[in-house]
Amino acid sequence: MHVQIVLFDGFDPLDAIAPFEVLHAGGAASGGAVGVELVSAEGARDVVGGTGGLTLRATAALDPSRAGLMVVPGASGPVGEPGDVPADDAAEATIPMLLGRTLATGLPGLLGAAMDNPELTVATVCGGSLVLALAGLLEGRRATTHHLGLDLLDATGAHAVRARVVDDGDLVTGAGVTSGLDLALYLLEREVGPQVAHAVEELFAYERRGTVWRAAGPVPAGF
Repeated sequence: MHVQIVLFDGFDPLDAIAPFEVLHAGGAASGGAVGVELVSAEGARDVVGGTGGLTLRATAALDPSRAGLMVVPGASGPVGEPGDVPADDAAEATIPMLLGRTLATGLPGLLGAAMDNPELTVATVCGGSLVLALAGLLEGRRATTHHLGLDLLDATGAHAVRARVVDDGDLVTGAGVTSGLDLALYLLEREVGPQVAHAVEELFAYERRGTVWRAAGPVPAGF
């Protein structure tokens, strides 16, 4: 399984690094069944993250035609409001501003093509689902995001679910920042197998949190 982890200017480092480490370890534990690379819409380049300015190197261009898995992180910075404007050019961009800027790049078109590829599963961490939603790609889909963004996710036409991880078939979304660990471990279990996922859990001394929401089983009554 080939995994593309998407970087864009202002990305949240933990949203990207946590899934990278888990899935890379899954590749080692499975004898190479998983390969992971960092990509960007623009191709190979240094990509500056949000708060703190941590820079990661994208080694290739995002390829929506390639089978496998794609992981989209959220942004990092002050929470702010969608209409906030920094007081000066040196002021730090808010998360809504950073997410909005992605709409003016080539990323939304590539993500749309990825969503249309039946051989590709798109996964998101934290505000990554809002990148898709603001691009009009999640209408009618079940998804989650950071708890502070659930109302905005609903407003885009998606059906927001308050769960740590939401599996909607070829779309798998994670909630706030550290849920990238849970998301990646779940994807390892789903795509490679529970023994590999368990081995990585033990290696990282981390136990997955929460129940993965799926549209299966009876609908709860009275909740």
